[in-house]
Amino acid sequence: MSGGGSFSESARHAGAAARRWMTTAGDALASVFFPAGCRICERLLVGASRVPVCEECLGSFEARPQRKCEICGQELPSFEAAAPEGLICPACQMQTYAFARARSFGVYEGALVRAILLLKFEEVTPLGEWFAEKLAGMVRREGELLAADVVVPVPLHRERERERGYNQATVLAKPLAKRLRLPFKAVLLLRTRPRPDKQVLSLEERWASVRGAFATRPGSQVDKLRVLLVDDVMTTGATLDACARALLKSGAKSVVGLTVARAVRSPIPKVVHANSQAAR
Repeated sequence: MSGGGSFSESARHAGAAARRWMTTAGDALASVFFPAGCRICERLLVGASRVPVCEECLGSFEARPQRKCEICGQELPSFEAAAPEGLICPACQMQTYAFARARSFGVYEGALVRAILLLKFEEVTPLGEWFAEKLAGMVRREGELLAADVVVPVPLHRERERERGYNQATVLAKPLAKRLRLPFKAVLLLRTRPRPDKQVLSLEERWASVRGAFATRPGSQVDKLRVLLVDDVMTTGATLDACARALLKSGAKSVVGLTVARAVRSPIPKVVHANSQAAR
C-alpha cells in the first residue's frame, strides 16, 4: 500500500509539473504570435513571460541604495554616517511601532505605483508571484533579522474582500510562503472593522481607522510564533502596527512586516507617540 501511495503521489507531482510547463509554453507562444504592450509603459513585450510588464519597468522597481532605519526600513538619506548599532529613525527611537522590523522592496513612486494598482485592482497574479520572489530574496539575505515561523497576509474586511473578490496581500503572501517553505495562514488574522468610506484620510484619521481594527481568529494557534506579516504598501506603518498588536496580544513571539513598497516619507502624528508610550 505504501508503495502504491508513493507512486500515486509521484504521478500527481508529475501531472502538476506537466500542467505548469504547458501553461508556460502556451504563454510563450501567445507572446510570440500575439505580442502585447507593457501594462505600465505600453512598450511592446518581446520576451516570453507571464508577467505583463517590460524588463525596463521591472528593473526600475527596486529601492535605491540608501541609508535606512534598522527597524522600520525608512530611508534616511539626510542622516550622518551610521552609528555602530545602526541608524534608528525618530519614530522608532520613540518606540512607535509594535512590530520588530519592517522591510520593503521598493519606494512607492513612479512605475511601482502603477504596478501595485494592477495587483490591487486587477489581480495580476503573475506580478504578485514576481514580487514574492523578490521579497523572498530579501528575507533570505537578512537571515535571522527576518526569521519567521509562519506567513500571514494583512486581511481585508470581509465586505471589502467580497466586493473586490480577493485580497491583494494574499496574492503576495501565498507564493512567498511557498518560496520560503513556511506555513501560509490567511485565517490567523481578521479585520473586525472596515476602513472608513472617506477616500482620503488625514494622518490622524489613518491611525485612528486601524487602531483596534484587527484581531486573531478565535481558536487560532498564535503562541510563540514568529509572524511574517505581508502587505502591498507601508504608508505610515499604522496598519502593520495594528496587526502586530493584535498578534502579540494573542501570544505571538514577534512580528516582522514585509511590503512591496514603502512611502517615501512616513510622518507620525504626535498623538500616536503619546498613545504608543501609554500602551507600554
